[in-house]
Amino acid sequence: MNERSFKMKKRSGFMLTLAFVLGVFYPAGAQEVIEGLSYLDNKPVAVTIKDGKIVSIKKIRKLKAGNENLYLSPGLIDNQVNGFVGVSFSSEGIPLTEEGMDKATQALWENGVTTYFPTVTTNSRSEIINNFSILAKAKNNPSTLGSIPGFHLEGPYISPVDGYRGAHSLHFVRPPDWEEFMEFYKASDNGILTVTVAPEVEGGLEFIKKCSEKGITVALGHHNASADIIDQAIAMGAKTCTHVGNGIANEINRHVNPLWPQLSDDRLMMSIICDGFHLRPEEIRTFYKAKGVDKTIITSDVSEYAGMKPGIYKNLDGEDIELTADGEVRYPAQKVLYSSAAPINKGVWHIMKVTGCSLGEAIQMASTNPAKLYGLNDRGSLQPGKRADLILFTLGDNGLTIQKTIVAGKTVYTR
Repeated sequence: MNERSFKMKKRSGFMLTLAFVLGVFYPAGAQEVIEGLSYLDNKPVAVTIKDGKIVSIKKIRKLKAGNENLYLSPGLIDNQVNGFVGVSFSSEGIPLTEEGMDKATQALWENGVTTYFPTVTTNSRSEIINNFSILAKAKNNPSTLGSIPGFHLEGPYISPVDGYRGAHSLHFVRPPDWEEFMEFYKASDNGILTVTVAPEVEGGLEFIKKCSEKGITVALGHHNASADIIDQAIAMGAKTCTHVGNGIANEINRHVNPLWPQLSDDRLMMSIICDGFHLRPEEIRTFYKAKGVDKTIITSDVSEYAGMKPGIYKNLDGEDIELTADGEVRYPAQKVLYSSAAPINKGVWHIMKVTGCSLGEAIQMASTNPAKLYGLNDRGSLQPGKRADLILFTLGDNGLTIQKTIVAGKTVYTR
């Protein structure tokens, strides 16, 4: 047996075992009832699932002894996942593999994320194409149970200016190129659902128009566009903003900057990182009040550093990236943060803590809203006919703790 055959056989055996563990071979038509406190009103409910979908939701008198504090909600949807547990979707020094995708997906399930967008960031043309090719295979792999509906391309079409560029490698930042983007789109098996772009760069507005016409959700991010250009970008089809308050220079003009036109325009949704590091509590409260529950999405911007040991690592350009003991990821050369090491379940808890919003509102921002924005009509809420993507969790001083995760009706994690 040659090396390639051995690897294929090894992977097939792994996938067969994983499929069995995930319940792929459960008898067709089998029903399961999941009980918990509804995330909407804290009342006990029983959710019946069958063939991977929600069949019914019924109120019940009380939960079983020991489960009185167990909450039930739709699984979390994260639109910006750069990597996880040592796996980078942009191959920053570590080649991306299908095995790595399985590892990252399982770790995300354990944190309540049942749907996520692997995010490819600024890189060379060949590396982006290679990564999307691997991601496309993972998207269609039965082992991921449909948890990857598509991808997020963040860059390379962003501002080259320090601060606005953030931690993206200046060496690979460039103006939009539609022909190049179509190569990315083809490599992704037409799976790019959203693109973050700076509208003020050369060709930015035309690129936004073409993406929108193709049904790709355009997000404004890592930019220093004027109010007029932002208005034009919205007219061209831009619908949201990537991690508002981040991907911006440390020092800005108090009147003329990208924050005010984005926050004040009701046509734009926004995503915000609520890991406790990227935005101060007063920033989150202000942004939340400006956009409201219906226009806000909680994202993580989580990277491969999540789950790794504190220390100094290297980025694409060989510069230091510091992961602190308390979970902050720093990029000292630019005096900015370098993505996040906290999954989105922390964001759900943190936004409740700093804004006083309800659990139902927090879950809406972390599940229902992204589902609506990206047209994922089969998930994001507890309703008959939706995918049975469910999480059971407790709330406490240490945050939101996942106790069980169910994806497409299969139990993939139990604490």
